[in-house]
Amino acid sequence: MSEGNETRIMALDYGAKRIGVALSDPLFTFAYPHITIKNDSKIWSELDKLVKDKSVTEIILGYPFREDGKPSSLSDKISRFKADLEKRYKIKVILWDERYTSSIATEMMILSTNKKSKRRDKGIIDRNAAAIVLQEYLNERRLKD
Repeated sequence: MSEGNETRIMALDYGAKRIGVALSDPLFTFAYPHITIKNDSKIWSELDKLVKDKSVTEIILGYPFREDGKPSSLSDKISRFKADLEKRYKIKVILWDERYTSSIATEMMILSTNKKSKRRDKGIIDRNAAAIVLQEYLNERRLKD
């Protein structure tokens, strides 16, 4: 369990090679980029540790729609991944439209750093995209409360 048993919401930006991870603060107000994990055979052990150590109570999973609003080529894989997450962790997994999050994350990186090596680091973009998805979700959740 995390320090003080403070629960968090986790967002995932799923990709064939990498998964960006973002976490909320314990009050569910702010999202911050956490890590990027490789989408390989170790994925479940990495996620198991995160879910347990950070007391994750909910997962927001970026779901990519195309410009026209139709599901993208990754949509089927993400739907299967969602089912696997729900089965494994027995917590709510919410699909969230992530249509422009990678573009926004890239733009934010361009504005925040002038080091080309950082701007090319896809892992940084992935976890920042997850943080954007999570912040959008937290903002909407707050509006409903």
